Amino acid sequence: MYASIKSFASSFFVTGDPLIYGADVSIGLTSIAILFVLFYFKKWGWLWREWLTTVDHKKIGMMYLIASLLMLFRGGVDALLMRAQLAMPNVHFLQAEHYNEVFTTHGTIMILFMAMPMMFGLFNMVVPLQIGARDVAYPYLNAVSFWLFFFGAMLFNISFVIGGSPDAGWLSYPPLSEMSGSPGVGQNFYIWGIQISGIGSLATGINFIVTILKMRAPGMKLMKMPMFTWSVFSSSIIIIFAFPILTVTLALLFIDRFLGGHLFTMDGGGNPMMYVNLIWMWGHPEVYIVVLPAFGIFSEIVATFSRKRIFGYKSMVFALMSISILSFFTWVHHFFTMGAGADVNVFFAIATMAIGIPTGAKVFNWLFTMFRGRIRLEQPMLWTLAFIPCFVVGGATGVMLAVAPADYQYHNSYFLIAHFHQVLIGGVVFGYLAGIYYWWPKLFGFKLNDRLGKWAFWLWNIGFYVCFMPQYALGFMGMTRRVYTYGWDMGWGPLNLVSTIGAFLMGIGFVFQVWQILYSVKYGERDTTGDPWDGRTLEWSIPSPPPMYNFAVVPHAGERDSFWEEKERRNFAPAPPVPVAQLESIHMPKNSGVPFVFSACWFVAGFGFVFGWLWMAILGMVGVGVTLLIRSFQYDTDYYVPVEEVRETEVAAGRAV
Repeated sequence: MYASIKSFASSFFVTGDPLIYGADVSIGLTSIAILFVLFYFKKWGWLWREWLTTVDHKKIGMMYLIASLLMLFRGGVDALLMRAQLAMPNVHFLQAEHYNEVFTTHGTIMILFMAMPMMFGLFNMVVPLQIGARDVAYPYLNAVSFWLFFFGAMLFNISFVIGGSPDAGWLSYPPLSEMSGSPGVGQNFYIWGIQISGIGSLATGINFIVTILKMRAPGMKLMKMPMFTWSVFSSSIIIIFAFPILTVTLALLFIDRFLGGHLFTMDGGGNPMMYVNLIWMWGHPEVYIVVLPAFGIFSEIVATFSRKRIFGYKSMVFALMSISILSFFTWVHHFFTMGAGADVNVFFAIATMAIGIPTGAKVFNWLFTMFRGRIRLEQPMLWTLAFIPCFVVGGATGVMLAVAPADYQYHNSYFLIAHFHQVLIGGVVFGYLAGIYYWWPKLFGFKLNDRLGKWAFWLWNIGFYVCFMPQYALGFMGMTRRVYTYGWDMGWGPLNLVSTIGAFLMGIGFVFQVWQILYSVKYGERDTTGDPWDGRTLEWSIPSPPPMYNFAVVPHAGERDSFWEEKERRNFAPAPPVPVAQLESIHMPKNSGVPFVFSACWFVAGFGFVFGWLWMAILGMVGVGVTLLIRSFQYDTDYYVPVEEVRETEVAAGRAV
């Protein structure tokens, strides 16, 4: 009995690496600390009522944001482990297999479990407020989306200490991801973690398309929407067409692994290049899914801190929608070396260059907006200004990679690593950090400390260039991707050491941001006006943080930048309070625990499929079916906030008399 238990434990838990044991200890201590706080302060009921069952889009946005910051930490630690391994020639800080696992989890986490939830957090926190809505179109589905993401991310992340992490790369090309190349359960964790969270991502795309089309304030026509809302709309369109491709692709890979199929195995009559085509048919639109909302953020920030309307509004909208279409015609540039032929390569090279035109137009629009504007260098604007040169370099190197003959030289080199980090960090991460700094006082009621923020800003930016500029040179010197060590004779050592120093500078910048948040919770400047930046759009017209119903009176938005126009009409005097007689009871959705339980059942099913335990997988899927059935018979799903409560809230905020 003891021997069988010991044998099971040795195969179930990851052993043999001090770093893994350290992770085990940290996970255990963190879990004990959380349970202690919940029991000692008797917060279980509060946690269930206020957070686990919430359908409030603002709270869901906050949970997305917290989760994404945790994933940024986890993915960042993976990056530092890789850079420590590559800092010098012939280093054996990580073993080869562990290094493969680390770079696989780093890429997967940063794209799917950091960038996506940070983006969805901003969707939730901002879009309903910008369009004058009291909630999203489907509040219940919104909660389902978050918890599916959360449990999918947890399923993927526990592979680090249970079963073993995937090690076939963040896109898991066959044959490395087939049973012959990955016989353990790590690849199954990859498949089911992404599948579960991907269902939530697809639901979010549907939810926000409907929200934007059907729930705008009276008078807000499509061509009067804020630019961030337009960027969310274009990103959501890509989501609903791209994520089904990912779902099907991973399902086909699981059929190969679980049912003995040979869809992507050469010796069984399949073709691994079919997988590569399918994964990049999702993968390259995914780049634009995460970068388009960043463009919308920059548009809002540039207009606000230049005190000007965004230059070329219609061209900006056209650019966003053009990118959402063209993004589906560029995927083959990721494998020009496949041998598809000159005609195919030429088509995708031209499409790749064409998508740079609307992207470049947006940069000029931001510059023209700032031209002769009264620019204020607040924290959000600093990140926006840092983005522009960074993204220009990333775009230029992207055009270099779009030239098929040249790509034969750049392909799979560190030049490519530098390029996509230049775009994804300089575009996506800088953009979302700018958005977090910009909308933080609206959601939390206080600004983030400026001094600590500037330390973080400069450490991030200096560290970024120190880290990635040498990698362009390393690519030209012949250093390829996925190498875990190299010899002294290659001449790569000095530049790799510089790159590693830059990575740790960015890590220190992240530590400053965590310090900044913790410090500002107690000492941050409180926002008592609801409009700390002198904003232009509707979210700045309500108190900070907003009441649960957002708007006591649904606004009329007949103009672009309607809140700014209203402020100009009253000569920037404070808005007159609303007479309490005009206030009414407000229709809102009720909280529900079903989304949490539904998603937990998906976690159980996914865990069962990972280990091939059909009894657990069936049990989890039965739970999924039961929760769906329960939901279908729930009719008491909404309520009215009493007018007395609305009046008390608005009078206390000084918005009604």
